Amino acid sequence: MTTTASRRAGAGAVRVPPADPAPAAPPSPGAEPARSAPSGGSGPTRSAPAGRPEPARAAPVSGPELREFMRNWATGVAVVTSRLAGRPVGCTVNAFTSVSLRPPLLLVSLARTSRTLTAITAEGGFAVNLLDRRQRDLADRFATATGDRFAGVAHRTVDGLPLLDGAMAVAVCAVTQLIGAADHMLVLGSPYWCEAGDDADPALFLGGRYRTVSPA
Repeated sequence: MTTTASRRAGAGAVRVPPADPAPAAPPSPGAEPARSAPSGGSGPTRSAPAGRPEPARAAPVSGPELREFMRNWATGVAVVTSRLAGRPVGCTVNAFTSVSLRPPLLLVSLARTSRTLTAITAEGGFAVNLLDRRQRDLADRFATATGDRFAGVAHRTVDGLPLLDGAMAVAVCAVTQLIGAADHMLVLGSPYWCEAGDDADPALFLGGRYRTVSPA
């Protein structure tokens, strides 16, 4: 196992920004968006490739349309955990990524209504558990179960934050920033403890179902 460790300092409640104002209304159907001319005067505008008409920009795609698009993006599966009133809480996410190496930063996207977000905001910290493919039952449990999702689930803690036994890799983070984005919050965290196994066999999600990784 590979481990990096330090102490979390000054973690505490993090203020949640208010909901963002509603976006401006899209242009009327058929309206041409304003274009700025290149320096030196006006010039030809770039057109769509031959044989492919340029799509009308009447309105943004719908939520279901975006969901269908994102079904084509293969992701790993993670459970984000924290604690609320001294009890472990968590939820399954696939909207998780690294943001920066200098300094190290991780990002997870959570619904504003998420109980896990409430816990992270109060605690000032969270853990990310990257799941092994043999933990797909945990992915489902932390995505859909009501009540105490940790009931009967083997775990340990670092600084009071729960880590799932058998996870492929884990990281513990102090919250550095919360950014409101429509109905979600982007949670930026500075990892100060992490651990990864030597044999990666990740849970993979694509097209609404779990997949396995095959060697190239």
